[in-house]
Amino acid sequence: MLPWRAELAGRFEESSFESELLRGNPLGDPHVRPVLVYLPPGYDDAGEQRYPSIYVALGYTGHLGMSFNRTPFRQPYPELLDALFAAGDVPPAIVVFVDAWTKYGGSQYLDSPGTGQYHSYLCDELVPWVDAKYRTIADRDHRAITGKSSGGYAAMVTPLLRPDVFGALATHAGDAAFEVCYRPEFPVRAKQLRDRYDGSYAKFFADAEERAGRTTDEDLHLMEIYGYASAYSAEPDGTVLLPFDDLGEVIPAVWDRWLAMDPVAMLRQPQYADALRSLRAVWIDAGRQDEYHLDLGATAFHRAAQDLGGPQFHFELFEGTHGGIEYRYPMAVRWLCEQLTP
Repeated sequence: MLPWRAELAGRFEESSFESELLRGNPLGDPHVRPVLVYLPPGYDDAGEQRYPSIYVALGYTGHLGMSFNRTPFRQPYPELLDALFAAGDVPPAIVVFVDAWTKYGGSQYLDSPGTGQYHSYLCDELVPWVDAKYRTIADRDHRAITGKSSGGYAAMVTPLLRPDVFGALATHAGDAAFEVCYRPEFPVRAKQLRDRYDGSYAKFFADAEERAGRTTDEDLHLMEIYGYASAYSAEPDGTVLLPFDDLGEVIPAVWDRWLAMDPVAMLRQPQYADALRSLRAVWIDAGRQDEYHLDLGATAFHRAAQDLGGPQFHFELFEGTHGGIEYRYPMAVRWLCEQLTP
């Protein structure tokens, strides 16, 4: 496998989108965001033909600048996507890569006073812009969202929150079953804060800023938990409430706010159950050796969703960990295209 960029059969357009909803966000992050749009082979010669659209939500710490990053013996996702459509045996679609980066590494694609209106940015600004600029089939039954990890979380919850916008989803190892995937980390993070930063996130951020460019794995884990808290449990004034105390024990009132946004728990609520039943297609997968136990979350989400009935399901646990599973993404895109094509 060559280490250089492959020749593409389709093409990518990178644009800048100026978001009014992200302007003045609490973290001071840019409100002008890059958008990467894949147009399948033949798009420019197809006249008035319209296409289903699939939105790709990137995982935590993911941003569009990383899209074409190359590692040895592996192709980046955009090239895998192009190869899928170049083969000619998949119904074509327009694929949109979404940037929801924040200074904490991500937003969970939710609206929060701690980070900004990233859910509304996607649903109420970006989707209409794409539909106006490109020849999409501009309705929810021909529009899907897919992603891995935090992007997989977005893929699960966005159609539950806005079934009028997205009619199908594919989630790869998405954050779910929070008691399993998040809660075991709390004592570990509490000890890290205690031993290095006197229990203070303010001291952690001050120290991390002084070490800019020398981020450690420990930094990323501390940042990630705080980023989740900024998405799930921020007060109206932007104050971020942690779900655990200095002993690593949960603070029930705050933890309940996290659990309310757990995709598995959401399906127990009538409005979200109805939204799930209305979808056309749901793909769920994860690696059996996932380090964050998101294979268990995937199984729990599948069971809860399947019990409700409604869409066409694909569920699979495969041999693999949390990383290095980008080969799975085109498989889900193929399946979604088959479900979404008129």
